Amino acid sequence: MATSANVARPALFVRPTWQTGLRSWLTTVDHKKLGILYILSSFLFMGLASVEAFLMRLQLMRPGQQLVSPETFNQLFTMHGVTMVFLAIMPLGIGFANYFVPLMIGGRDLAFPRLNAFGYWVYALGGLMLYTSFFLGGAPDIGWTGYAPNTSLSANPGLGVDFYMFGLFISGIGTTATAMNLIVTIINMRAPGMTFMRMPVFVWMMLITAFMIIFAFPPLTIAFVQVILDRTFGTLFYVPEAGALPILWQHLFWIFGHPEVYIIILPAFGMISEMVPTFSRKPLFGYPVMILSAILIAFMGFAVWSHHMFTTGLGPVVNTAFSLTSFTIGIPTGVKIFNWLGTLWGGNIKFTTSLMYCLAFIVTFTLGGITGIMVAMPTFDAQAHDTYFVVAHFHYVMGGGALLTFLGAVHYWFPKITGKLLDERLGKVAFWFIVLGFHTIFFPQHLAGLMGMPRRIQTYPAGIGLEVWNFMSTFGTFIMGVGLIVFLVNVIRGFRSGKPAGNDPWDARTLEWATSSPPPYYDFPTQPVVNSLDAFWAYKHPETLNVEPVDPRQAGREYDAHGIHVPGQSWYPLLASIAIVVGSYGLIYDNWVLAIVSGFFFIFTVFGWAFEGVGGHHVHPELEGETA
Repeated sequence: MATSANVARPALFVRPTWQTGLRSWLTTVDHKKLGILYILSSFLFMGLASVEAFLMRLQLMRPGQQLVSPETFNQLFTMHGVTMVFLAIMPLGIGFANYFVPLMIGGRDLAFPRLNAFGYWVYALGGLMLYTSFFLGGAPDIGWTGYAPNTSLSANPGLGVDFYMFGLFISGIGTTATAMNLIVTIINMRAPGMTFMRMPVFVWMMLITAFMIIFAFPPLTIAFVQVILDRTFGTLFYVPEAGALPILWQHLFWIFGHPEVYIIILPAFGMISEMVPTFSRKPLFGYPVMILSAILIAFMGFAVWSHHMFTTGLGPVVNTAFSLTSFTIGIPTGVKIFNWLGTLWGGNIKFTTSLMYCLAFIVTFTLGGITGIMVAMPTFDAQAHDTYFVVAHFHYVMGGGALLTFLGAVHYWFPKITGKLLDERLGKVAFWFIVLGFHTIFFPQHLAGLMGMPRRIQTYPAGIGLEVWNFMSTFGTFIMGVGLIVFLVNVIRGFRSGKPAGNDPWDARTLEWATSSPPPYYDFPTQPVVNSLDAFWAYKHPETLNVEPVDPRQAGREYDAHGIHVPGQSWYPLLASIAIVVGSYGLIYDNWVLAIVSGFFFIFTVFGWAFEGVGGHHVHPELEGETA
């Protein structure tokens, strides 16, 4: 029987100890449970965004339709964009990182478990608060970019803009907190022997992504605060009647907005770089180049923001400079494509559903990259700006790039999370519907855009050549919808009756496959020790690498002489998040009593959090006969 030693400290609330049931999820600080919550929440928000997209496509299926009003259409495209960027795709990468980064580096948890829980709850509650706007006076209708001066009280006196600002501000707090947590964890908590150049590529991508978040989110946060001050206290940051320059919003937004593209896509690059070598049964081709190119992308991602503003009149010199930097960033991105192709070349390829999503990603992302080069030319952008060509471009990059990868990652890591396999046959059926549906939706939008169809329009007249492209695009949503339903059915079946997966069903390379499926709550009975890149693979296949084969599990060392410390659960991350959200409602509705009371309650939770201590207990899995 395991022994444990409770670490008791005085606390304002009794320390929760539930291991099962709803309360265990509300108070958990376990990185794996929080990773699952992130992934499920992201797919929930993605489902809502998909419904919004489907309604928009139904509206545009034929010319002159009035299925939804212009006001509702404005709310739908705003919420669809905001949800996909801030609440679905980006948090999905963070969710996978939450679950797998500690396992991949041989750690036990993130460095700050309660901060990790706080990051999740402010993200989730901030997103839910944004969606309550549909029932509390109207959702935001200003586009996902929220351009000023559309956000001013004189132009938009409703509450939708306030929900946009507060909801994204709160969710951004969670993203920034998680990014800091990932940086500290990756730098300080790697297994013995895991140097930076022995880290899995996914861990590298998350480290770079976390640094990008730290530098990209502050400008956007400043912009949010300025608009909140304008609308709540009457300041004049973005009020043109008072002489302000609303274009400042565009600069601050795109200083965040273009790095955000890479914040979304770099985790996908990392996932591809784990799946392609596994299913090619070869080491990743050009590992150091892959890392270097990602670092270059991160730096250059901050140097291209004005290519979103070619038509604002910045002048030929500025446009030329940002056009050149936009061309240049395609080089390190293209290098990665060659790395993946080089890995596949000559490999003993196993065409699993995960690998098929990887191949679809390479094709789709390359097409998106080509159109990206096109819109990086100011002369072309002057014609295509704010048309459906741009809509098609960024859906190929962010939708096809990230979403297809994440679906492949679900198939790849589902066995580790649940201990069960997804059905490969159903997976491939869903794959073909999703990929064919995706291209049927978005490829015709290039042509509609080239014919001059502006984005964000609720309808269009007949007889100008747009009917066939819009009909095809809408028809594609039905195809893709069938695929997503089959995917969902497969996941539910996998949870309920999937075949046992074993610990390492793909004969994979990284350390998460060296522990049991699903992993125990302490991740590893002993901390693994590594002596090479892909140490677990090298141990299983010593003939493929020129290193001494060492089983990282058997070479492991005890975490602590007193056993493995498991941090205690806590109510405070959830309570602090609730206080922030309730206080935001008070500010939105000018209810100062509610705002002040919430402020005091937040301070109370911070004190409670600080004096609660780490808590927890120590476990000795070796006495339980636990093995990985």
